[in-house]
Amino acid sequence: MRKRDDAAASELAPLGGVRPGLAELVALRAAVSGRRSARHGRDGVSGHALSPLRGRGMEYAESREYVAGDDARHIDWRLTARTGRAHTKLFQAERERLSLIVADTAPSLYFGTRVRFKSVQAARAGAVAAWAAARDGDRIAALRGSLREAPVAPASGARGALRVLDGLVRWYAQPPQEDAGLAVALDHAARLLRPGSRLLVLADPGSLLTIPERRWPALAQHHEVIVLLLTDPLETAPPKALLPFRSGGHRVELDLGVAAQRQRWRGAFSAPIEAALERLPSRGVRVQALATDAASESWLPLLGRARPLVA
Repeated sequence: MRKRDDAAASELAPLGGVRPGLAELVALRAAVSGRRSARHGRDGVSGHALSPLRGRGMEYAESREYVAGDDARHIDWRLTARTGRAHTKLFQAERERLSLIVADTAPSLYFGTRVRFKSVQAARAGAVAAWAAARDGDRIAALRGSLREAPVAPASGARGALRVLDGLVRWYAQPPQEDAGLAVALDHAARLLRPGSRLLVLADPGSLLTIPERRWPALAQHHEVIVLLLTDPLETAPPKALLPFRSGGHRVELDLGVAAQRQRWRGAFSAPIEAALERLPSRGVRVQALATDAASESWLPLLGRARPLVA
């Protein structure tokens, strides 16, 4: 049994930009420290994430008539004077916000030509998000498109972040044997999210083609939604040259010096990126392309931006 466990561990060991390692993801905590993002409630108001429950807290919610047992310190004197009846103030109760990371595990992510695989960059960006959520006091959860594997359950602080990091290492070490797709992952996410949550989607641009356009404004209406598109320089700026590939065990050569071939390449790789960058903001989603050779924390300014208006 020990030999089998050692063999499994060696298969998933980090390998220079090809597979992520836990120590690598833990070290990204330093990239988040010192950066403080603005907190937004359900309606975009800065402050702690707000609960729909009424109770003791920092944000005024409403006033109602005073009843026996109410705290006299919260009497609304102006409304009491205006109506002639005692009224008390109610406040919006604070609660931990949920930060949910949705990890696309499409086979096309396990590829890269510059610095690291797209899958490794996805794991690193997800780790940055987990540490940012822990810093902001959120509960952190994660899931992928699977019909069998349960999500990483929400938890707070470093404990919650480390559980998510463990999931990212497993999911992005190698293509999972069973990947049900990004659409299934978003279906699972919709059942887990609560109003006011933050949703980060790590996706291959091609995976977005499977998502109905109406899905995004429905998510953005009640949640803060960020989509990171994992890209590789070869996909977005290929050389005008004859490139060899291996497909299905066979060698294939593609001449990107030919205009027709280059146009087909652009339609397969660049067009989905451009479409997402153009359309998602109008649906209330913050979106950024994250190349394999970019700093894994370079997307963090998205956390402080005003929420796009939903078309």
